Amino acid sequence: MNKTIFPNKLTLRVQFHEVDLMGVCNNAIYFNYFETARVEYIKAAGFYRTPAEMQTSENFFLIVRNECDYAEPAIFDDELNIYTRVEFVKNSSFGFEHLVENAATGAIIARGKGVMVHINRASKRSIPLTEEIKLAISQYQNHTAV
Repeated sequence: MNKTIFPNKLTLRVQFHEVDLMGVCNNAIYFNYFETARVEYIKAAGFYRTPAEMQTSENFFLIVRNECDYAEPAIFDDELNIYTRVEFVKNSSFGFEHLVENAATGAIIARGKGVMVHINRASKRSIPLTEEIKLAISQYQNHTAV
């Protein structure tokens, strides 16, 4: 997989409390990693100017789909790189793609995807993505097709 198409890279270490009785990073933890990576992407792309704005904006994003394919286990204290990009943009939603790489070996140990929907806070209904959001994604991803 060509990692250069992923504009966002988050590096973290597997923490002791994330390891299960089998000695590996628990499968559910990867969804926490994906959530952190999505928030970092949104901040870096400039959808919101501050974290407070993210929580109080008239409109927000809601995750409606999350999936993960596991290839190899991560263990306590492994350093992981989480690569994130927007894979597609639709009328009121967009899809993220994630690669989880073992930083020491370069092996891709998991792949994830998620879909976020643009929601109006008052009506609780989906609304079209703004042109500003679409432009922010395009510029952050160096105008790669989404």
